[in-house]
Amino acid sequence: MNILLHEPEIPANTGNIGRTCVATGTALHLIKPLGFSLDDKSVKRAGLDYWDKLDVYTYEDFDDFLDKNPNATIYMATTKAKKTYADVSYEEDSFIMFGKESAGIPEDILIKYPETSIRIPMEPAIRSLNLSNAVAIVLYESLRQQNFSKMQLEGQLRNFKW
Repeated sequence: MNILLHEPEIPANTGNIGRTCVATGTALHLIKPLGFSLDDKSVKRAGLDYWDKLDVYTYEDFDDFLDKNPNATIYMATTKAKKTYADVSYEEDSFIMFGKESAGIPEDILIKYPETSIRIPMEPAIRSLNLSNAVAIVLYESLRQQNFSKMQLEGQLRNFKW
């Protein structure tokens, strides 16, 4: 899977998302401008010691992303979608795109993806969820649909055998 962030603004969110990506074997794609430097201490602090294990790509803008990923299936996570994130079947190499914290994905991009726009159900009075929480919710649903392929499914207590 691939997570695509369009112009993320808050370094701690991107750091948390990076850590989630490492934990799930997911690549992180970032579309500029970024609201921070990737060298920012708060990005790395949120990602802890996992940041160096992250498969991360950056793009100058959305068109640059499309040029470098011409056959990408992109699911647009937005509060403006008709379908929920659980209503679609995710392909293994698809991209799940999230917009910047203050404004989401620009509408001029969204109107080109009505069939792959998805939303997380929320109470009507709530504007949105925290970006890193939203990424985790949708990403884990896509991975669940793929039976958590290549992920460790069982844990073990140190002093007990099941």
